[in-house]
Amino acid sequence: MPITATSHPAPGAAVESSTTADFRIGIDVGGTWIKGAVVNVANGRMGSGVRRLPTPSGGRVHDVADTVARLIADLEPESPGTGTRAVGVAVPSIVHRGVARSAANMDSSWVGLDVQSYLESHLGRPVGVVNDADAAGEAEARYGAGAATQGVVLVLTLGTGIGSALIVDGRLVPNFELGHLEIGGFKAESRASAVVRENEGLDWVEYAGRLQRYLAHVEFLFSPDLIIIGGGISACSHEYLPRLSLRTPVIPARLENSAGVVGAALQATAAGNEIIQNT
Repeated sequence: MPITATSHPAPGAAVESSTTADFRIGIDVGGTWIKGAVVNVANGRMGSGVRRLPTPSGGRVHDVADTVARLIADLEPESPGTGTRAVGVAVPSIVHRGVARSAANMDSSWVGLDVQSYLESHLGRPVGVVNDADAAGEAEARYGAGAATQGVVLVLTLGTGIGSALIVDGRLVPNFELGHLEIGGFKAESRASAVVRENEGLDWVEYAGRLQRYLAHVEFLFSPDLIIIGGGISACSHEYLPRLSLRTPVIPARLENSAGVVGAALQATAAGNEIIQNT
């Protein structure tokens, strides 16, 4: 299947052309699509359009790794010099020291796999691996809607489930799984995700009520300075954000669907620096 390229970058992620920028490749592995781009990690801007391929049926490790390799090969000509550099890969798993501890919409063989070592062997280069929600959250906090906020920034992505990332004074707290909080005897993401709204036919007033209950609980537990709502539903934020009543400011994400790719590219920088320090 041919690689699909977006016709334009997402808001806040305009294509960067400077040859002096620090370009890295970021790959975002999802249950439906695997996306990638060259990113200038100095400012979060794109050095290429976002490319994407369908996630292989079944989400088996080897098939996904082959697809990631195809995307990287397609992206390298967009930015000379990235061929010898570390890449970052965001995966839909809890990631602890490079090892996957869960698998969302992927084959169960991911669980327990040292994803970092496997991909480094498969791709023949250093790889930084990160949870997909963490990647999106860190990118949004650094380059997007949370860029001017100090203190505690909570990024929530409302989609099939609820992804979450917590950034404290610019540092990520990894694997912050707030979609699994229990609200009224139910897992939060089974009541307040974007897909649940669609499947249950909730109008915006009803959905805002559920989101209010969830966010009020999260606000009480963590007292964030800012809450950022991402995922595809952020484009409809005018329908539900004005109906919320919280002490904490709640605003829509700015990077939208490019956030995971940008955050993965940041992980490439961290992986490259670690390789340099260990040599």
